[in-house]
Amino acid sequence: MQVDQGAEPSAVKKPRTTSPGPVVLDDFETEAKREVAPSAGLTGGPAETAPVQLGHMVRHKVAVPQGYNYIPISQHVPPAKPDREYKFELDPFQRVSVYAIQRNESVLVSAHTSAGKTVVAEYAIAQCLNRKQRVIYTSPIKALSNQKYREMSSEFGDVGLMTGDTTINPSATCLVMTTEILRSMLYRGSEIMREVAWVIFDEIHYMRDKERGVVWEETIILLPHSVRYVFLSATIPNAMEFAEWITQSHEQPCHVVYTDFRPTPLQHYLFPAGGEGIYLVVNEKSEFREDNFAKAMGKLQDGTGDDPSDPFAGKGKGKKLKKGGDKKGICPSDIAKIIKVIMNKNYNPVIVFSFAKRDCESNAMSMSKMEYNNADEQATVTEIFENATASISPSDRQLPQITNLLPLLRRGIGIHHGGLLPILKEMIEILFQAGLIKVLFATETFSIGLNMPAKTVVFTDVQKFDGREFRNLSSGEYIQMSGRAGRRGLDDRGVVIMMVNERLSRRRQARRMIKGEADRLDSAFHLGYNMIINLMKVEGISPEFMLERCFFQFQSKASVPVLQKDLEKAEAERDKMKIPDEHLIAEYYDCRQQLDQLGEDFRQVITHPTYSLPFLQPGRLIKVKYKKLDFGWGVVINYQKRLPPKNRPVDLGNLPPHSQYIVDVLLNIARAPYQPLPKGQTWSPEKAAFVQPCPPGERGLPVVVPILLDVIEGISHVRIFLPKDMRSENARETVWKSVLEVQRRFPEGIALLDPVQNMGIKDDKFQALLKKIALLESKLFSSPMHKDPRLPELFTAYALKHQAMERVRELKQRIQQTHDILQLDELKCRKRVLRRLGFTTADDIVDMKGRVACEISTGDELLLTELVFNGVFNPLSPEHCAALLSCFVFDEKSEQVVKLKEDLAGPLRTLQETARRIAKVSKECKLPVDEDAYVQSFKVELMDCVLQWCKGASFAEICKLTDVFEGSLIRVFRRLGELLRQMSTAAKVIGNTELQEKFDKATEILERPNSVIFCSSLYL
Repeated sequence: MQVDQGAEPSAVKKPRTTSPGPVVLDDFETEAKREVAPSAGLTGGPAETAPVQLGHMVRHKVAVPQGYNYIPISQHVPPAKPDREYKFELDPFQRVSVYAIQRNESVLVSAHTSAGKTVVAEYAIAQCLNRKQRVIYTSPIKALSNQKYREMSSEFGDVGLMTGDTTINPSATCLVMTTEILRSMLYRGSEIMREVAWVIFDEIHYMRDKERGVVWEETIILLPHSVRYVFLSATIPNAMEFAEWITQSHEQPCHVVYTDFRPTPLQHYLFPAGGEGIYLVVNEKSEFREDNFAKAMGKLQDGTGDDPSDPFAGKGKGKKLKKGGDKKGICPSDIAKIIKVIMNKNYNPVIVFSFAKRDCESNAMSMSKMEYNNADEQATVTEIFENATASISPSDRQLPQITNLLPLLRRGIGIHHGGLLPILKEMIEILFQAGLIKVLFATETFSIGLNMPAKTVVFTDVQKFDGREFRNLSSGEYIQMSGRAGRRGLDDRGVVIMMVNERLSRRRQARRMIKGEADRLDSAFHLGYNMIINLMKVEGISPEFMLERCFFQFQSKASVPVLQKDLEKAEAERDKMKIPDEHLIAEYYDCRQQLDQLGEDFRQVITHPTYSLPFLQPGRLIKVKYKKLDFGWGVVINYQKRLPPKNRPVDLGNLPPHSQYIVDVLLNIARAPYQPLPKGQTWSPEKAAFVQPCPPGERGLPVVVPILLDVIEGISHVRIFLPKDMRSENARETVWKSVLEVQRRFPEGIALLDPVQNMGIKDDKFQALLKKIALLESKLFSSPMHKDPRLPELFTAYALKHQAMERVRELKQRIQQTHDILQLDELKCRKRVLRRLGFTTADDIVDMKGRVACEISTGDELLLTELVFNGVFNPLSPEHCAALLSCFVFDEKSEQVVKLKEDLAGPLRTLQETARRIAKVSKECKLPVDEDAYVQSFKVELMDCVLQWCKGASFAEICKLTDVFEGSLIRVFRRLGELLRQMSTAAKVIGNTELQEKFDKATEILERPNSVIFCSSLYL
């Protein structure tokens, strides 16, 4: 089978030889100025009397292939009758972008939300319609595809939709589809691709998504050179790099048009937790107001408890967490205050962003007694609600999520998150666009793609859990969400309010978030078996072809000139360092470094909880040191096992042993920068500005500091008496005097516990470690340098030279890596797995198993193919097939304990045994696979739900079987429908008609008509 390459089949099939890179031309920028009316904003202070002058930049560059006859865009002559005319004058960035399309040249438009990027896409569509050429519009999510289909079909008429579970008018001139569908069409050589002239990629910055971003790269690489592109993106700082990649990949020009234009300027405010006022910190001219920021921070309540984002946070001894530990310092009364100000000032509609579904719901319910809609609006809401839900069954209309939401919607309050029923989400979007929702509580998914601006945006938190850790919002995320503020043509200002607690108390953090650069568009390319097998199956191209041309490889190679300059500079720095007796000091330095490393290994052993905890009694003297911060002697007050912060999914059992305990230690610290740590927080490097060793000769401050075991450098023989109450400064001063007295009595140094004789560490590896240390110490002491008076000076000089040598070595390694094909070793390993499992032959020819795997993209293609060939589905009923396949499409966290009957437990055991075998083969082929994690990734929590649904249970009944949100449940069922269709096609490939019919039957009973799970989108 071949990929259809349109007019230029050979352009993609022939591996490109090394050729000169793209040339960047036509670089210009234009500043546009405008006036907006003065505004007092939310604070209600005196407004400026004169109009406010605002400026924005429009920048243009173009990447062209070597030798291309490029005519500057300024010399472009527009057609007398353009393919699409507008009732308004185009903004400069829109005009330049349209010129590029008129010249049949690709363009990347990088602009803020609501700036008017859609105008550019519409022009490309109109041009194709007039020229009878096919155009494809891709979007990252089905919901956005549905919305775009509705908009475009009403605008252009000849429009179709393809999203996997919905196909409408597939022969249309303009096709709206998800990127995954386009990729599938390319792999299968669809006839449609022969007629495609333009492809519009909406939200191209999605390409950096870790899971799905690779689909964009695959698709762009596989598209024929004859196709031209419109890329619509949020602002990205490296847009030109992306354009150069397009030029190199497809040997065609690609323009970049960037603007920082916002149709409605934004004002950014801070609301301190527990405070009364709000503070303008960035005005509409993008000026940061340091004075107001300082005032806002001054109003923050002290001691708002643990930082819940800190995986090393716990509870202080015998203390309960204060309110910051579970509500992030922000409580419903704070949100009510903000909403009241907004409504009183007529700054609605407002979107209130939270980063947890349950927070959205609880925040909305806390406002449930407020009314923002009048009687007529309430009647309209009820009418729309009833019409929207009329298509689903009467029993589904009684679902708690549906019945509980209507009273809120009537009051003008809405909720929008991924756990809502899709029909409710779409209804809320329609009500919001119609102005019938005044306050919307939403997660950040509401900021993706959907054209739903508000007058005001509120952030209830500035941190989010990204699947691995809690972190501050990136500047790009903040820009994306805050961009929802300000409705073009309706508002003179958009207002953004950040509700903050102690975690954003540094100006640098706030400034970086609000005023920082947008997130870069960096490749998230990674290999997958479906991709590899499909590329091996297509004649003329290969997985290596994909690796050579991916954006990931291009970005790596693009860094070479900069790295080369850095290398020359580093080599010059190294060579000018001349050191007397360099060979001797080098040997001494290496020996000292080895000893330091072994000393660290030694410390890790003696501070392991098994050995150290029995000796950490109250009053024990220990040495505390973190890197270069030497706190000297301290006194153990107590220790306790770590406890997780409330409402935070942090598994403390996965922490290293040294991080599972907190030791409260009395230390003598510097007075000047000291700030008390919130209860339960441990000292860490980022807190070094607040807890530092007391300088010699100065009077320090005895303070109890919570530390982790790995900052203990030594444990002494000595214990001193402690008073019962250590809370007063006098008590701590008394204890510290005892420490000084001990030091006075032992002028040669306080004796440390012997790890073998006293602590009883008999481990053989530890004994070997002690011998290594003894040998190296002997070598060190016998060195001519050891007693050389020049030692300190020479050691410091050589340490600097060693750093320079390491820098040279590192740069050479990075340059070498950029010349290699990245991920090639992984590809070889994955190919080995495919051969071992029988998916490909020894000559890398795709075998029958491989052809089956090509059809599966919604689940783990290797495991599913193995299950098919092992006959696992043959004895199962259609209902049980669907239940087993649910393990492949559910990936959310669930707390429920699952007990399966044997009819499900048996097939599940086979699945898990097969998964374990695949993991073992992968490890043998040198792939880094965690066997247990791989097996556990196939989640069983919804097997019974799916089985009961397929047997006829109602949606309300299956909701009672799980703690998963209804919307998440529907998403799983719809993905399961896709997977069942793919499994049917896979069975057809091997000619198993009986199995094919079984999967078809499973699809039929799963996709029950008129159910809330598979009801049609309101946009269609």
